[in-house]
Amino acid sequence: MRKPLFLIGMMGCGKSTMAAQLSRLTGAPRLDLDEEIERREGRSIPEIFAADGDAGFRLCETTALRAVCAGVPHIVATGGGIVTRQENIDLMRAHGTVIWLCRPLEDMIRDVRQDTRPNLAGDKEERMRTLYAAREPLYRAAAHIAFSNHMPPHQAAQQLLHMLESQGMIG
Repeated sequence: MRKPLFLIGMMGCGKSTMAAQLSRLTGAPRLDLDEEIERREGRSIPEIFAADGDAGFRLCETTALRAVCAGVPHIVATGGGIVTRQENIDLMRAHGTVIWLCRPLEDMIRDVRQDTRPNLAGDKEERMRTLYAAREPLYRAAAHIAFSNHMPPHQAAQQLLHMLESQGMIG
């Protein structure tokens, strides 16, 4: 793989699962950006949000993203809000291929666990609808490719890989 693949999209769209599947199929290393942030900060995502708020977390996220962009190419599962900072979009687009994993909002609402998501406090469904309405245009603008992630993980990864290969975006 010549450059990183950045998987973007709402929580519950399948970024972590797709990254693992693509890594298995290609042999390229995978990286979960939230896990990288926790490793670098020595704190969990909920702890970072509690202590530093959304703005503090976003700064940690950008710092980790810069380091990923400077390293060897990975298949990167990003956090759902990475597109809320233009600097992150610019970094991902300049250094790799940005893939928006699209999935029906109702499916994501059904599948996401609220207890591990600091930004879903309160009414999960209402919060996800609000986040999606704000972020959907950002995902659309940031992505080189939009991919409908509506099939079993292994099949979806094979189809995405074929799409990337046929467009010369991976090789």
